[in-house]
Amino acid sequence: MGRITSYVALGDSFTEGLEDPADDGFRGWADRLAEHIEAHEPGLRYANLAVRGRLIDEIVGEQVPEAVAMGADVVSLCAGGNDILRPGSGPAIVARRLEEGVRALTEAGATVMLFTGFDLRQVPVMRLAHSKIEVYNLHIHDIARRYGTLLVDMWPMAVLRDPRAWNSDRLHLNSDGHRRVALAAAEVLGVPVAEDWRRPYPPRSPVLWRHARRDDLRWAREFLGPWINRRLHGRSSGDGVSPKRPGLTPVEPG
Repeated sequence: MGRITSYVALGDSFTEGLEDPADDGFRGWADRLAEHIEAHEPGLRYANLAVRGRLIDEIVGEQVPEAVAMGADVVSLCAGGNDILRPGSGPAIVARRLEEGVRALTEAGATVMLFTGFDLRQVPVMRLAHSKIEVYNLHIHDIARRYGTLLVDMWPMAVLRDPRAWNSDRLHLNSDGHRRVALAAAEVLGVPVAEDWRRPYPPRSPVLWRHARRDDLRWAREFLGPWINRRLHGRSSGDGVSPKRPGLTPVEPG
């Protein structure tokens, strides 16, 4: 594609950048990608409308129209993960809503970048949604093909199955995980970078069974329990949270 002068990121906690700390909040892969673009093509303006906990209807109904109004060259859209993890949700229904967002963005002239979901089969409880994520990913591949979007396929990224890419909540990437996704997205976008997201983590000693079970119990108490409680009471981690970059503004070097 041609020169990128503006980029808007849409989505939930993944795109907001949770668990990649910065001085003023969270950084995340989208901020890092914007920095890669700026380093290659100075003068980029960047907005990030993503908010943790947002569902597909909120992202497509609220964030997509804002991105269309901004007229950005590139729009990344990663949505539906929170819906898919909810009991009773249907991947086909979520995918139809995603397609509505893609259609609106492409008709507005934006280059759209989609993302498949992670392979979470190694994560307790989350592995129960493994098949639903896999089906939703097939829909995403089909949408990307039919609309000619870019696609960052995270499902086969083996390095992201390593626990060292994840925060202790097992739901969000840590700083290195975000760094690797930004590098993969830059590769798909055709932006040159100096690092390779595929570089494996060094070997480590096997974890003892009793230590793994102790960690599982701590995770269930500190993270899984509160997550389930919010779902039962109709609350979201994003209640009262506003986008961190609501308008297109210049990117400061990282």
